[in-house]
Amino acid sequence: MKTSEVAPLSHAQKSAAAAQFAREGFYIVPSVILPELLARVRPHIDAVYAGEYETGIPPCGSPNGCKEPPQKLVKIDNAHRSDRTIFELVTHPAIGQWAAALTGAKMVQVFACQMLIKPPGGQGGVNVGWHQDQEYWDHAMTGEMFTAWVAISDVTAESGPMRFVPGSNHWGLLKAGDFFSDKLDEIKQRFQGKSGGTWREVAAILPPGGVSFHHRLTVHGSGENHAAGPRVSFAIHFRTEKSALRDDVKWQDAGYLNDFADPVGSPVSYRE
Repeated sequence: MKTSEVAPLSHAQKSAAAAQFAREGFYIVPSVILPELLARVRPHIDAVYAGEYETGIPPCGSPNGCKEPPQKLVKIDNAHRSDRTIFELVTHPAIGQWAAALTGAKMVQVFACQMLIKPPGGQGGVNVGWHQDQEYWDHAMTGEMFTAWVAISDVTAESGPMRFVPGSNHWGLLKAGDFFSDKLDEIKQRFQGKSGGTWREVAAILPPGGVSFHHRLTVHGSGENHAAGPRVSFAIHFRTEKSALRDDVKWQDAGYLNDFADPVGSPVSYRE
């Protein structure tokens, strides 16, 4: 099968996946991106990290790249604008197909993405604090949004995998999280105090090319990377036709969000 070819999902696959996504707030697909594309994209990740931009467009917040060895989590916003192979990965039709199956959407559009590199060796300061994505979008957007997290490297129990709290998508927007904090236990206590819900964690163990999807309200975070190599991934943020900018917001004032009318910054991954 070629990179651009996508095997259709059966009705049973779609129904089971959508039911779990609605119930638990996440869904894991072990194999989505083929090895051929993964092999091609890895040197392009290194290039963007080094400040080399194939398209001439720098990623948001990184006009000079990140040339020093990472001591903390490297997060580069919208690298798909800077590199055509990364754009190919971010817009892969299989990701769009799964996204539409999980949500029942007629249209799935990227509105932002992050290239993430978590350094190895269990160095301090590389946790991702428990949070809900909607905390960072609520000022600008309303409606149906979610995230696909694409593993480029092998994501094992040792490499600091993302962890989901099943059912937390039903807790509402609690504004108790902090992506940038390494105080996981402290944030967990805040969420438990506000939600009154049952706290259970599920690790997203993924082979290269695997993808996890999570709802905008699903509580998630991750710990340190104790593996030998870096944990490399992309977080692709999607919206559907059931979402929009808030009436009093212009996209230029919405942080790392891209203009919905820009086919490079906000490409459509699926349309019915």
